Amino acid sequence: MSAILKQRVRYAPYLNKLRTPQQCVELFKHGQYLGWSGFTGVGAPKVVPAALVDHVEKNNLQGKLGFNLFVGASAGPEESRWASNDMILRRTPHQVGKPIAAAINDGRTQFFDKHLSMFPQDLTYGYYTRDKKDNDLLDFTIIEATAITEDGSIVPGPAVGASPEMLSVSDKIIIEVNTKTPSFEGIHDIDLPVNPPFRQPYPHTSADYRIGRTAIPVDPSKVVAIVESHQYDQVPPNTPSDEGSKAIANHLIEFLEQEVKYGRLPENLHPLQSGIGNIANAVVEGLAESNFKNLTVWTEVLQDSFLDFFSSGSLDFATATSIRLTEEGFERFYENWDEFTKKLCLRSQVVSNSPEIIRRLGVIAMNTPVEVDIYAHANSTNVMGSRMLNGLGGSADFLRNAKLSIMHTPSARPSKTDPTGVSCIVPFASHVDQTEHDLDIIVTEQGLADLRGLSPKERAREIIDKTSHPDYRAQLTEYLDRSTFYAEKKKSLHEPHILKDAFKMHLNFQENGTMKLDSWDQKF
Repeated sequence: MSAILKQRVRYAPYLNKLRTPQQCVELFKHGQYLGWSGFTGVGAPKVVPAALVDHVEKNNLQGKLGFNLFVGASAGPEESRWASNDMILRRTPHQVGKPIAAAINDGRTQFFDKHLSMFPQDLTYGYYTRDKKDNDLLDFTIIEATAITEDGSIVPGPAVGASPEMLSVSDKIIIEVNTKTPSFEGIHDIDLPVNPPFRQPYPHTSADYRIGRTAIPVDPSKVVAIVESHQYDQVPPNTPSDEGSKAIANHLIEFLEQEVKYGRLPENLHPLQSGIGNIANAVVEGLAESNFKNLTVWTEVLQDSFLDFFSSGSLDFATATSIRLTEEGFERFYENWDEFTKKLCLRSQVVSNSPEIIRRLGVIAMNTPVEVDIYAHANSTNVMGSRMLNGLGGSADFLRNAKLSIMHTPSARPSKTDPTGVSCIVPFASHVDQTEHDLDIIVTEQGLADLRGLSPKERAREIIDKTSHPDYRAQLTEYLDRSTFYAEKKKSLHEPHILKDAFKMHLNFQENGTMKLDSWDQKF
């Protein structure tokens, strides 16, 4: 038992339950329902999951020791190893990594995609554990802590996620105390799960509002093991902003400046939400360099670019449920602890993603889809309608409730044979996660389409003319013209489509490696 562990665990009875990761393996049985802490690759347990997968690999137990796994969003590399060894029978509500995506698309893992604001409370309702024979909804929750308070409450690390809800419905709890990282005590603000009809409104009226609970209370009798961990989170390097993503950021900032000019937004805008990826990074970088000041952020994940945003002096405060930083980002965060932590709060995901609060604060939401169709339906999850990427995440929590709902995407992506072989603007989205009723703005490196108040046919012209790639603009316009002619004869002009043609671009890609058609009369 290290001296720092004794210092971090201030509830002495827990120290009598100290185990090694290997000593925890015997606690687990095939088919159990497990909760993990963590959100978007940080704050997940590390050493106990590693011990379990080591045990499976050593004893050739692939497919014989598997679990129903629940995490607030995605976990870290431990999840990828579990997926590679067929240890994940069922997974919800979000995931990241080629091995877990392959397991889902191969049918080895059953995946249920769910809004991140709804997943924790639905778990506590018992929706996902209906086949369990006992009353406890989860057999174990394994949670990473950076400290434990005098009453046994858990201080999380760089993510809160769904930990409060999972701990509340677990039969047994294993706490990994990470002594490699600093204690995050004081950074969190924890709302506890309360089911309707007795739930009170969340009182949050600004990004920096706190209810004042900095740790997650648990029943100490449920804690069966304390394990010490010495591992940093492993987040892959961020994709640098390219010219296309910078162009998208410039279009967005120009739009926001116009909104201020016309009095539809205040000079410091409204709280901002931004997703993950190089476009999101470019937008944050652009805002940091813009003339906007006294900005606030209400989002679910903070990336490395937010550190520059803080340091620029433009960002006053940010709240999220996860700090998803690279190794270099965490080093900078720890070295400048006092500067960053006074401007930051980490909350439960039911609060960071709360539709009620998002609407109350008038959040400006910005996320990246797989594709958007000409009427502004967006696909965020399934390539060609079937192949799961990562899951919906929290994008719809924000886009369905924001004051301004913005989706940004390249106008085209490369295929194996064509540098612009995939148009991100299509006649009909092959899968719909965000509907035409939820989106206000579509922006690509080509330009920005403001869809507010437009009919479907008007939206289609705006999206094609302003955002589609030049290689596809004439082709998309021809589809719309043909569809309008056809719909006029059928007296169905509200949202014209020719169903036999609607997916020809997708079909051509599957057969020929590009969405560029020889003719709309092609047969498939």
